[in-house]
Amino acid sequence: MAQPPRGASIEVRLYAEDPLKNFQPSPGVLTDVCFPPDVRVDSGVDSGSEVSAFYDPLIAKLIVHGEDRAAALEKMQTALNETRLHGIASNLDYLRQVIASEAFRSGQIWTRLLDSFTPHAPMVEVLQPGTWSSVQDYPGRLGYWDIGVPPSGPMDDYAFRLANRIVGNAEEAAGLEFTLQGPTLRFHSDTLIALTGALCPATLDDDAVSWWQPLAVKAGQTLTLGRMQQGCRTYLAVRNGFDVAEYLGSRSTFALGQFGGHAGRTLRVADMLAISQPSLAACTTPAPVSDPQPLPVAAQPVYGDEWHIGVLYGPHGAPDFFTHQSIDNFFAAEWQVHYNSNRLGVRLAGPKPGWARLNGGEAGLHPSNVHDCEYAIGAVNFTGDFPVILTRDGPSLGGFVCPVTIAKAELWKVGQVKPGDRIRFHPIGVEEASALEQAQTYTIDTLKPGQVPAFAAPTLAAGANGSASVLAAIKASASTPTAIYRQAGDNYILLEYGDNVLDLALRLRVHLLMTALHKAGHPGVEELSPGVRSLQIRYDSRIISQEKLMALLLELESDLGDVSRMQVPSRIVHLPLAFEDSATLGAVERYQQTVCASAPWLPNNVDFIQRINGLSSREAVSRTLFDASYLILGLGDVYLGAPCAVPIDPRHRLLSSKYNPARTFTAEGTVGIGGMYMCIYGMDSPGGYQLVGRTLPIWNKFLKNEQFTAGEPWLLRFFDQVRFYPVSEAELEMLRDDFREGRASIRIEQSTFDFAEHTQFLHDNAPSIAEFRQKQASAFEAEVALWAQEEEDAAPLTATETLPAPLEEEGGCLVSADLNGNIWKVLVQPGDEVAAGQPLIIVEAMKMELAIHAPQAGRVKRVVCQPGRPVTPGDTLLWLE
Repeated sequence: MAQPPRGASIEVRLYAEDPLKNFQPSPGVLTDVCFPPDVRVDSGVDSGSEVSAFYDPLIAKLIVHGEDRAAALEKMQTALNETRLHGIASNLDYLRQVIASEAFRSGQIWTRLLDSFTPHAPMVEVLQPGTWSSVQDYPGRLGYWDIGVPPSGPMDDYAFRLANRIVGNAEEAAGLEFTLQGPTLRFHSDTLIALTGALCPATLDDDAVSWWQPLAVKAGQTLTLGRMQQGCRTYLAVRNGFDVAEYLGSRSTFALGQFGGHAGRTLRVADMLAISQPSLAACTTPAPVSDPQPLPVAAQPVYGDEWHIGVLYGPHGAPDFFTHQSIDNFFAAEWQVHYNSNRLGVRLAGPKPGWARLNGGEAGLHPSNVHDCEYAIGAVNFTGDFPVILTRDGPSLGGFVCPVTIAKAELWKVGQVKPGDRIRFHPIGVEEASALEQAQTYTIDTLKPGQVPAFAAPTLAAGANGSASVLAAIKASASTPTAIYRQAGDNYILLEYGDNVLDLALRLRVHLLMTALHKAGHPGVEELSPGVRSLQIRYDSRIISQEKLMALLLELESDLGDVSRMQVPSRIVHLPLAFEDSATLGAVERYQQTVCASAPWLPNNVDFIQRINGLSSREAVSRTLFDASYLILGLGDVYLGAPCAVPIDPRHRLLSSKYNPARTFTAEGTVGIGGMYMCIYGMDSPGGYQLVGRTLPIWNKFLKNEQFTAGEPWLLRFFDQVRFYPVSEAELEMLRDDFREGRASIRIEQSTFDFAEHTQFLHDNAPSIAEFRQKQASAFEAEVALWAQEEEDAAPLTATETLPAPLEEEGGCLVSADLNGNIWKVLVQPGDEVAAGQPLIIVEAMKMELAIHAPQAGRVKRVVCQPGRPVTPGDTLLWLE
């Protein structure tokens, strides 16, 4: 017998359509999908699902049932308020407002009701994106440095935090960062904003706007920002913050890794940015915490083109890595910012360093090479002879020395330096660094100027521990190695064990210390990041001082046990490898064409590895790769879970140098050899290892493959063993797609690494290991000698090279450069007719393309620049008539 209907049911349909654009389809990737658990959801989407442009844009149907219509309405309202969709535009907010409307709730509805329904739209539309514009939050993505995920976040966190404070937001609210060239934005609702950071022309509907104070914006108004003048980055905060998905605990954009922020990338034309609505259950942004307030002029940071930046000496100083004279020269020099800088790092031009070593030994040919260790944010990293300041999107693990580290409270300045700016570094101590941070925090909290007392400059002279960068040193005993504690800024200590050689016992001791620190759970110790023979400890100096942390480390060190019988879990991970595939060879060719035309490792990396290791053939290189079992000692060796791994059998340890200068591009999944270590690149990125082939993706952003642990998009773990097996390039391409989407799996064996067994293996095979090492050392020395003979002293890197001034032109309009950079493209030629505002020339600066526009209409009379040439502000580019 049929049951009579009971109660009421309501269905809504979520579409990938934009109500503000007449419901036009909005295809793309859903970066965050969350439906409430207590409603019926008919859908096949999840985080990472792509809404195709070729099919119906329906995302999901939500269905609720209640005792009556009123109850069903309340359930549906609750369900919609608890639903989250990020990454693309949808009608979610539209449905919320329709369900909440008086006409719909009262039942007074008619067929064409929605024709006159005007939804409230807390959205910001991107009309022009500017350059490298992105969503960021503070403090960024913390806690994943040990597996190669950078914090990202605002490059100038001081200006960013002040912007949030001015509009009254919670500190973690997401805002916008613009680099060199600002965007044009249309606001679709009334709101409150603040502009901070580098000044640029700024108008709201053609009216100039004020900076460093709350600014009311009406629905329909357009904000236009121009080229930055003093400084490099501008920030925009909106009250309530921007509503974007969290990824690994942060809303910050890491564009290189394609996650975080809006759709995992920088902004594009037609993007719609939602403003957070803290009243909704689905909103993850806290509500504002204070009333809007302006920042007084006296408290505003000052920007220019000459910067004085406080740094702490270390971790790698004189006399163990640099000569004392080289360190003196470093602080005496005026460094110039190179145009080839970005959020990964700021490249500097200046004097060539003086090295205390002839080479890096086992770590590489160049004296800047060390066994891979963790870097500190703000470290000045010498990749060969060229210094780079490692910044918010920089790599965590690498094999190059860092003589100084920028104080945490001084890092904002690095976010504002632009190509051509000049920098002088000044040594400061931890007490002054702490005072600077306290003053900065005071200004953010109170919107009043902070005061810093005067401090004497710390000594750089060698002390009892050998280098002024060394905080303490423990001599080796019969059963324990040397322990050296190096200062690495005011929030990091780098501990190194043993001599500068590869010894697995040292990595096991690092593991013991990590375990002890985790067990101690001391407040203020925030992150532990291991290297090959080192451990970097990140700490909050406001909670635990450097002195107290050192006391804790020394106490734990005295109680560490012996590693001789130690065992650790060690999975055996079998991965396919296409030896010297097209992506690998293409990266090497690109390097030779765009970065360095001649080097010992060119034109072919495998040939170089064969030669420097004294192997009989190229086949011997590939055979060694496939025979080796690579033990993972570190993760994040060039980002996103990339392993720093060494063959367990010393006879499989191929020795090589790293690129100098480094490559600007390496394809994700590429396998490289650097020093004696193997790396798998977790994403498209720069790099310096010698390239030998390609394997599967080791980072799975949306965890579509079940072999990745929930909440952990990285495949590999510390002490895993990687073993490669050969496949063709065609086979690999199929496997890569299937593995990424979870349609294919790999063989993973559970095992244990037993150090006592390994020690016995070394003893049993000592003669053949010694023979291999002797042959390898002879070939290595011969290659180094040949290299030294052929190498000419490289001239110090120059940031710019002025174009020759053209002859004076009569009756024409001069078009000149307005920024430092490199001519990328010339879009016109003599005789072309151009309109006012038309792009004429593209200048590359900070890995971005910026256009030089025609100041007026006219005909191109003469072009005096050419692609590939550096330019500085004021350089003549062309003439119009």
